[in-house]
Amino acid sequence: MKLRLANPGHVIDINPIEPELNYIRQEGNEIRIGALTRHVNMLESDLLARTFPDIFREAEAVLADPVVRNRGTMGGSLCQSDPAEDLSGVVVALKGKAVLRGPGGAERVVEMDEFHIGPYMTAVGPTEMLIEVRFPIHPGFGGAHEKVERRAGDFAIVAASAALSIQGGTIQTAGVACSAVGPTTMHIKRAEEALVGKAPSEELFQQAGQMASADCSPNSDGRGPADYKRAVAGVLTQRALSRAAATALR
Repeated sequence: MKLRLANPGHVIDINPIEPELNYIRQEGNEIRIGALTRHVNMLESDLLARTFPDIFREAEAVLADPVVRNRGTMGGSLCQSDPAEDLSGVVVALKGKAVLRGPGGAERVVEMDEFHIGPYMTAVGPTEMLIEVRFPIHPGFGGAHEKVERRAGDFAIVAASAALSIQGGTIQTAGVACSAVGPTTMHIKRAEEALVGKAPSEELFQQAGQMASADCSPNSDGRGPADYKRAVAGVLTQRALSRAAATALR
């Protein structure tokens, strides 16, 4: 509404249902985060810090400012669907799944690649709301979030999120996402496929960074020319993967 992209006839305050949808908990082999969980709660969560070391706290620490982090929510960030938003990159890298609830309590689970369908557009239907995001837990996890911004708290010029699970010296699972370099958060699947089954190395991460640079689709704007953003996406992806591996192996 602030950007004048929407002019609804009615606005519904969902804050009264916050107690139902404000939580971070483990259920089985998943971490589940309610849609009304505040950014500050994710930033300070010991459960998230233990299960997904570094990636959540690094992203939340550079997300906007304390005022926004105290009031903004997981659901608000994802449903805004701004391609330069930090948290969406983390959710994509962690292979998060969105749970949507409709009339009568009917629910459906949506992969993040299907959830964001364009700038400021999501798969949430007119009678649905996002209620939860679910994340699979992997042993030997390490994650990282890298961001270049014009000033502290600004939307990213480019950001990269990386998630690795390493066991026996081999990468078992990989997640790579870049923000602000496409119409939605960019899921760099080609880099993920190149990483899985390999031993972590700077050469491997450099190759993944080159794939991220090639596969993103930035536009030239006030934050910089497209070629510059491509180069930054590659560098940040390599850095994030290198730090994620270091965390997983420590």
